[in-house]
Amino acid sequence: MARVSPVDLQKALSGTDYPTDREALVECAKRNHASKEITEELSHLRKKTFDNPAEVSKAVFGHK
Repeated sequence: MARVSPVDLQKALSGTDYPTDREALVECAKRNHASKEITEELSHLRKKTFDNPAEVSKAVFGHK
């Protein structure tokens, strides 16, 4: 799977209301015409709920 860029992830999740869940992130990304790589990455996140964009970024990119 191609690596997802932080900028592309931010664009894909534009308009997301937090807190949110994994399924809502995937749906938002699809509405924003995100790439298949991004929607797949989001759908495979281990964490199920997210309070803010930083939590999503940490889950996707593994920031400590």
